[in-house]
Amino acid sequence: MRTGPAGDFTCRRTADPENYRCGSFRTQAIVAHGQIALSEVEPKYRIQMKKFIVTILSYAFLMPSIMAQPEIGRVFQRADTVGLYEKLELSLNMEAEYVNPFDPEEVDVVAAFVSPSGETWKVPAFYDGSRRGGFIIRFSPVETGKWSYTVSVRDKNGEASGETRTFTAVPSDHHGPIGIASNGRYLEHADGSPWYGVGLWYNGNTDPAVLDELEEHGVNFISRLIAPLETWATGMGRYDQGACSQIDELLEELEKRDMKLALNFWFHSFLSETVWGGGNIAWDRHPYRLVCDAKDFFSSEEAWKYQEKLYRYMIARWGYSRSLAIWFVVDEVNGTDGWVSGDSIGAARWAGKVHDYFKAHDPWQHLTTGTRSGGIREWWDRGYAIFDLAGREIYEAQGFPINTTGRIDQDHTHPLAYSYRNYHGEVKKLWNGYEKPALIPETGWDHTFYEMSMPGYQAQFHNAMWVCLASGTAMSPFWWSYSRALNDNVVTDQLLSIRRFTERIPFSELTGPAPLEAGTPGGDAYAMGSDRLIFGWAVNADTDMSGKNITIQGIRDGKYRLRLYHTWRGRFLDEEGRRGPEHETILTAADNALNFQVPVLKIEDGHARYIGQDVAFLLLPVD
Repeated sequence: MRTGPAGDFTCRRTADPENYRCGSFRTQAIVAHGQIALSEVEPKYRIQMKKFIVTILSYAFLMPSIMAQPEIGRVFQRADTVGLYEKLELSLNMEAEYVNPFDPEEVDVVAAFVSPSGETWKVPAFYDGSRRGGFIIRFSPVETGKWSYTVSVRDKNGEASGETRTFTAVPSDHHGPIGIASNGRYLEHADGSPWYGVGLWYNGNTDPAVLDELEEHGVNFISRLIAPLETWATGMGRYDQGACSQIDELLEELEKRDMKLALNFWFHSFLSETVWGGGNIAWDRHPYRLVCDAKDFFSSEEAWKYQEKLYRYMIARWGYSRSLAIWFVVDEVNGTDGWVSGDSIGAARWAGKVHDYFKAHDPWQHLTTGTRSGGIREWWDRGYAIFDLAGREIYEAQGFPINTTGRIDQDHTHPLAYSYRNYHGEVKKLWNGYEKPALIPETGWDHTFYEMSMPGYQAQFHNAMWVCLASGTAMSPFWWSYSRALNDNVVTDQLLSIRRFTERIPFSELTGPAPLEAGTPGGDAYAMGSDRLIFGWAVNADTDMSGKNITIQGIRDGKYRLRLYHTWRGRFLDEEGRRGPEHETILTAADNALNFQVPVLKIEDGHARYIGQDVAFLLLPVD
């Protein structure tokens, strides 16, 4: 209701959304597309009508802006309760004016969630063209209790907010997303429970049967690369909804299995126009080339504006998921024109901008990493310093010490010894150089001494996992990659074996973790110490570990309970048919050193019993 010179009058929308009917007493007018059309009136009302026209003309100019204000209609909330760390999905029915629904400069939809403890979480909506209404908000609570939220929308005509709604977060069996533990070196769930990653790269389509297979073998994370979400079909600033739906599906499948994802969204080939050739060049597969040259991608301000909107969309669509572990920003940054033809320092600045964006805008604070390629000279100091996780790739045949003769007897060092020493050396540099979790985010494939189908390849893979653990990594090496070529040697219970061992170690609760000096005659030994326990691995590639002594130095004096682990069998030796304290091995450390001997296992009752070339161990302080 408005009051004007002709008395009280009202203006209402007609069947035509751009027309309005206004009336007072016996006067009527149609405001049509900004024009006034008078209906017939009795003469005695004409003087009043002149005044009325002036009023209507004033409102004719104001009406479009009044009526075009954005509006939150309904917010569809499926349930009033949601489990802790589970997805709450809201569908929106709203009115706003925009051309590109993916562009927050045109239409910006945000939900402000307030936790039971009073913390505010701001989460943007994302547009899904396959959904009714289009705009979706995804959230996962990190506290139990009553939450409230308000949805707001802004377009060029103004802002509007919906009514405040509530839901209750209830306890669940989930542990939440992954973060860095208080010791700064290992990872933990949001609820503080420890997590050590065991997995590999799994690219391509999502096959639930493959995920089942990986889960059965002990895998609890995968790494996956995705093609750019902006395609020639979508154009810049719009995102391939088919590709986005595939990531939705992948995260849902991973959540069912309590598995995690490292999502690599800038794979080097998509930023390469000339570097490395062949399948390593894919710059022409997406429309960023309309914005800048490949060599200028890292420095282009226009490209960055599009990236900011892309990253916002990714956070809005997938940030909620407890299965999203790592924003893997760039894989092999040196395989891009921006690095080779442009400015490698500028590439590091860009990496810092991407990292900073996610730290500033991701409410769940998922971790970041990025890499150079795996050659011995491809050390990326700036990158390791920038990201949450220091990730060093290793491809041994690209310059690392390795047997190049093609004959094992022509080199005094066994190929397996070269290999595990290479991994240890790189992890040691990461540990000493950066006070953060260390990773090997890509390795393996055929850049090795052994071919992928050979038994030696499996031994090399096995050793890489164990030496990385014993040298201080927070996850197993990200082996490249799930495929028929190497699955027989990689996707095996060797993954399950190390998973069982790491589940006995409370990584997030370790205080003062640090490498220890360890050794074994004729072989190598590696150990990590802490105030809680010691764990390690010893190996002899030339013979075996049967009857070998292992020495650990730099530990506190006192008594320790020894637990030896058969790495190939995946069992602690003291769990194989023996129970009770009479079978425990208690050792005494003196002068900050401790020594023990690996038992000799022999054929027993016609069945194989052999310790093999390596053994893992735990040393637990005895009160």
